[in-house]
Amino acid sequence: MISALGFPIPLSATWLLLASAVFCLVFWVTGTSKSQVPKGLKSLPGPWGWPLLGHVLTLGKNPHLVLTQLSRHYGDVFQIRLGSTPVVVLSGLNTVKQALVRQGDDFKGRPNLYSFSFVNNGQSITFGTDSGPLWAARRRLAQNALSSFSLASDPASSSSCYLEDHVSHEAEHLIRTFQELMAKKGHFDPYRYVVVSVANVICAMLFGRRYDHDHQELVSLIDLNNEFGEVAASGNPADFIPLLRYLPNPAMESFKDLNKRFFSFTQKIVKEHYRTFEKGYIRDVTDSLIKHYQDDRLDENANIQVSDDKITEIVLDLFGAGFDTVTTAISWSLMYLVTNPDIQKRVQQELDTEIGRARPPRFSDRPQLPYLEAFILETFRHASFLPFTIPHSTTRDTSLGGFYIPKGHCVFVNQWQVNHDPELWGDPSTFRPERFLTPGGGAVDKAQAEKVLLFGLGKRRCLGENIGRLEVFLFLAMLLQQLEFTVTPGATVDMTPIYGLTMKHARCEHFQAKLRF
Repeated sequence: MISALGFPIPLSATWLLLASAVFCLVFWVTGTSKSQVPKGLKSLPGPWGWPLLGHVLTLGKNPHLVLTQLSRHYGDVFQIRLGSTPVVVLSGLNTVKQALVRQGDDFKGRPNLYSFSFVNNGQSITFGTDSGPLWAARRRLAQNALSSFSLASDPASSSSCYLEDHVSHEAEHLIRTFQELMAKKGHFDPYRYVVVSVANVICAMLFGRRYDHDHQELVSLIDLNNEFGEVAASGNPADFIPLLRYLPNPAMESFKDLNKRFFSFTQKIVKEHYRTFEKGYIRDVTDSLIKHYQDDRLDENANIQVSDDKITEIVLDLFGAGFDTVTTAISWSLMYLVTNPDIQKRVQQELDTEIGRARPPRFSDRPQLPYLEAFILETFRHASFLPFTIPHSTTRDTSLGGFYIPKGHCVFVNQWQVNHDPELWGDPSTFRPERFLTPGGGAVDKAQAEKVLLFGLGKRRCLGENIGRLEVFLFLAMLLQQLEFTVTPGATVDMTPIYGLTMKHARCEHFQAKLRF
């Protein structure tokens, strides 16, 4: 600054701070001014938020609980602000279905969040912002490839990657591992071994191979997976407050590193597949995608071109879709079993009655095991370990429940609220598998089962949902047919969820397992 006499006046730190605050406040007011609401529609309700921060501090360590509480006051459609970004929060089963299914095209977008740009180089089918025809075609290609190598049953097929075979093999290996750990130590932490077994199933389908439980590269990547969930979870402040991206953030740095390492890991395997590819012998999903790419290069009318890098990106998306959710589901299931021994006994009685112990369970046994299915559904509902879907965004100006929502608005879908809604469940805090059985207990109540939200709905529904449900069923059926799980006497089992993209429980090293026969 210059004085009236022409001498420079030094800028004090206080003056700079005040000027910066005024500038930021003006920016915030400008950025948060309400959009013009069309006639006949209402503005979104919501709580007052702090300038610059919005409701970042309000959400705390359990955003799903805070937003559930706010929904009781503001309704199933309301708005918060994270930084200067407006975020629409959806609760209530009917509202969520209306948005994601009946108005699916309006809500199928993804917001351009900072953390998402590091997932698969920003080109992820799951996290990427693209929601147009190319995205839809790539998603169909990925789903078809995954289905072909998970549910195929034709013995004449060249494919050797059948989901049932691989789950059975890994479950048997897991049972032997638990027995060995009991013989050596007398107790163990099941998560450490379940996570590698589940990873091996998806690796078998995608890459045609499995890895030892001490394979250093795979284990190190798996060990970092919790950092992925911490950063990619809904409500990460760095996604909404740009300044935080330039401050030290160990979790974000781990997240960036993990994504680079997973991409490099997958890219190396895809390159190996190119070197050994034989068109007449399709070994796995990666081969299937390579074949599709080569066929389309020769077809001028092909509706989707898949480059070499895109193959790596699709394979990596499928790995993510078939890995963490299944691992978390099995891990939570084991926690519920040791804290509810009567439920574990009833599941095992059903297995003994319907299957016996002379042969292992199969996918085809699902209709005959309704209580096991009900237990899995209740685990999904009660743990609700995917508290939110991956954030959506609106692709055009739209309305929901009479409220106007402009194009490009970030949307949080609170699955936890739906799964704990007293109007739907009556006693949502109680773990009670029977709620999913028909009168008499002879079958699963499909209407009740469809109320559980875990994999999302509509056009962004999880790619790996079908195989995920089958994997959880068969892993648990095989484990419980042969083993009885307990914890060491006096051990504490901490069931408190730890918030993230998928909510984990505290690791428990006090599990025990003994053969049932």
